[in-house]
Amino acid sequence: MQPDFKKYADGLVPAIIQDYKTQKVLMLGFMNEEALKKTEQTGQVSFYSRSKKRIWTKGEESGNYLKLKQILTDCDNDSLLIRAEPLGPVCHTGSDTCWSERNHSENFLLYLEEIIALRRNSNDENSYVYKLFKKGLNKIAQKVGEEAVELIIEAKDVNKDLFLNEAADLLFHFLILLQSKNATLNEVTQILKDRHGHR
Repeated sequence: MQPDFKKYADGLVPAIIQDYKTQKVLMLGFMNEEALKKTEQTGQVSFYSRSKKRIWTKGEESGNYLKLKQILTDCDNDSLLIRAEPLGPVCHTGSDTCWSERNHSENFLLYLEEIIALRRNSNDENSYVYKLFKKGLNKIAQKVGEEAVELIIEAKDVNKDLFLNEAADLLFHFLILLQSKNATLNEVTQILKDRHGHR
């Protein structure tokens, strides 16, 4: 059902954007009839910008698009609930949502894995991860080796903070190496689970 755009003088209706997987509310925007039609046709959520006075597609500059999954109209036919898949942070500040809430798995390592994937494909020359991937597999593997050696050295010392920092460095570069081999942390975890079941 189409919302009643004539209900408001400016022809705009509020559009609440919700992550279709996590159900987290991501942002609030406004749509006119043209923005809704473009959203339906392209599969990417578009809005009417009241400041720019034009239709804009979320992510048109950042690349963090909202991939359309479902459109619902409320009981009064004057607002929209749009369920979408966010392809990156939603807020212009870099936050997952416009209310600075986290919108990812509570498992931080899985979240970090997602961030590494975003950085890898970002074309951001200022990103350490992007630059490391550009140098190739050999350089990534070398970094893992270097971090492992540094961890061993700190393990022989008594400074726990230095040891933990080197452990974090090794884990971070291990995740990068996994992605360079098109492997995931879940695949490694599954192997450990399978081994555990046989012991």
